[in-house]
Amino acid sequence: MPTMNAFVFDLDGTLLDTMPDLVATTNSALEEFGLPTHSPQAIQGFVGNGLRDLISQATPADTPQQTQQAILERWKQLYDQHGNQLTRPYPHIPQLLETLKSQGKKLAVLSNKYDKGAKTIVSQFFPNTFDLVFGEGPVPRKPDPEGLLKIMLELGVTPESTAFVGDSVGDMKVAKRAGTLALAATWGYQPLMSLMMCSPDALLEKPLDLLAYL
Repeated sequence: MPTMNAFVFDLDGTLLDTMPDLVATTNSALEEFGLPTHSPQAIQGFVGNGLRDLISQATPADTPQQTQQAILERWKQLYDQHGNQLTRPYPHIPQLLETLKSQGKKLAVLSNKYDKGAKTIVSQFFPNTFDLVFGEGPVPRKPDPEGLLKIMLELGVTPESTAFVGDSVGDMKVAKRAGTLALAATWGYQPLMSLMMCSPDALLEKPLDLLAYL
């Protein structure tokens, strides 16, 4: 089993259970524009490909592009104001990160959440933990490998010594495209069958399983 020098994590559904806040923020934004709201299960199916895709799926098919953009901007305002109240780290994630950091491993986050939101929530829940945090904006959203390649370049590590941990199809694809180890977090938001179809290098049943790669 290879030893990894760097670990790059997805955010929503991997490090943090953000779904309760994503549901509340999405439905609040929709209500303000007089549009139908959705169940938590439906909204969970909308996440993973960035905020624009979430809004597109959450709004009726005939919603004008201009209205979708206005909802998106309002969503960001609501989330920035109180979007982390219901969010919690998954069990053992803080312990995992502390152990990795104590072993001198490089740590980073690559998320499809908009960049300001990603940096804010990481600093709130994991202060002084990660070497780099990228959300959508400075880099394209996953599965485009540009963000992951940029992280490895800035950390000074190789794809062969880097593991990417995520809970989505996009996460597995970006790991494969960048040449890193692809580790599937099965506790996240996407079905196990979807992850299996992407042929991850390993399935992690719980966060501390990652310690096998130290």
